[in-house]
Amino acid sequence: MQWQERVKRARAEWMLLTFYEKFEQVVILFLTGLIAIVIIFAAWNLALKIFHGVIAPQTFDPSEYSVFQAVFGAIFTVIIALEFKRSLLVVAQRQDSIVQVRTVVLIALLAIVRKVMILDLASTEALQLFALAAAILALGAVYWLVRDQDRSIERDQSAQHRKLRRQSSA
Repeated sequence: MQWQERVKRARAEWMLLTFYEKFEQVVILFLTGLIAIVIIFAAWNLALKIFHGVIAPQTFDPSEYSVFQAVFGAIFTVIIALEFKRSLLVVAQRQDSIVQVRTVVLIALLAIVRKVMILDLASTEALQLFALAAAILALGAVYWLVRDQDRSIERDQSAQHRKLRRQSSA
């Protein structure tokens, strides 16, 4: 019964959407499906690499830096894809009409951290390291500012709800 109610509610909400909002929903759901496929194959590929490494330990030494880089680079790739998919699902569920800036900045930070993890420090120029460090600092500052702004909005909304409750109970 609960499932049927959800379907009825979703159909009613769908009918209220404009043509463009319907188009946007279809595109978001399509992208979510594509990303889910990429995540499945990336996780499968990662599992196979680790499994083959355990079976053939002569080629898989987790203490070797290049193996560590490859494994954790693949793990971060899956994490980035999962976060991206989650951000699209939030939009698809119409909780927010746009992708949150905080989520985009978080995905960018994860991508740069992945880059730093797989970077070969011996062959990397100092200028590239400074550029990555500057990007991390800038994105961290933006994330902090957006998070702080979101917290102040939430505080304002909860204060407004408390005020309305007090007025309605009086």
